[in-house]
Amino acid sequence: MTMSDMTLTPVARHGFGRLRWIGCALLMMVVGFALLAPVIVPTDPLQQSLVKALAGPDAVAPFGYDHLGRSLMARLAAALRLSLAIAAASVLTAGIAGVGLGVLAAWRGGLTDRALCLLADSLLALPGLLMVLIVTAIVADRPLAFWIGLTLVLWIEYFRLTRATVARQLAAPGVQASRLLGFGPAYVFRRHLWPDLAPVLLTVAAFGAGTAIMTVAALGFVSVGMRPPAPELGLMMVELLPYYREAPLALFQPVIAIFLTILALNLLAQGTRR
Repeated sequence: MTMSDMTLTPVARHGFGRLRWIGCALLMMVVGFALLAPVIVPTDPLQQSLVKALAGPDAVAPFGYDHLGRSLMARLAAALRLSLAIAAASVLTAGIAGVGLGVLAAWRGGLTDRALCLLADSLLALPGLLMVLIVTAIVADRPLAFWIGLTLVLWIEYFRLTRATVARQLAAPGVQASRLLGFGPAYVFRRHLWPDLAPVLLTVAAFGAGTAIMTVAALGFVSVGMRPPAPELGLMMVELLPYYREAPLALFQPVIAIFLTILALNLLAQGTRR
């Protein structure tokens, strides 16, 4: 290690820790709003009142009303809950599948490794949005379709990183000694493999959640995602876009919500890097 490395390492680590805490605080703020808004102001996000169309804030709707007189605060909170739930479910299932198959491929090698790599490369050849669209055309329930489609897209990154990391660690002296002493795969994974995998997987999870949220919003914006009157961030933007002159703040609310959520996840991803 050079003198410059020794000087810069503490600064870099401190900076990454600060980014992680900022991202965590932003994400907690977004999640807290999504969960607590219906408790603080219990309003049905689907309830319409055309006489209040594009009206300003009041006690019932602190963020104002949309073009159909629906509470923007209630719809924004419901849209965030939907996007965060889909992202969390997709990242969790993709992580379990990708890590499990990655460990299996590296541990077994041979035909198992080649078959799993071929499957991952075949799915990787399809654009992610196309994969999600194909699933939505097959599965009628949109949240379920998004969950399945995003899982099929996201697991590949977990698989490739896990396979590469585990294959390298299996050749390490500590792992070889544990296997010779008769310790099982569960012990080897917990003691030797997981400490190196965890920081990488946390970064991938943060980026994967951001990808999921952006995918759902992008498909909603082009009107192939969630169907009206369901509250969804991309759908809210496309519904309010014709009224950007009359109510620009109403249009900016879902935009700001997406921006803060993606920013928080990216800061978390930066903060978990070594």
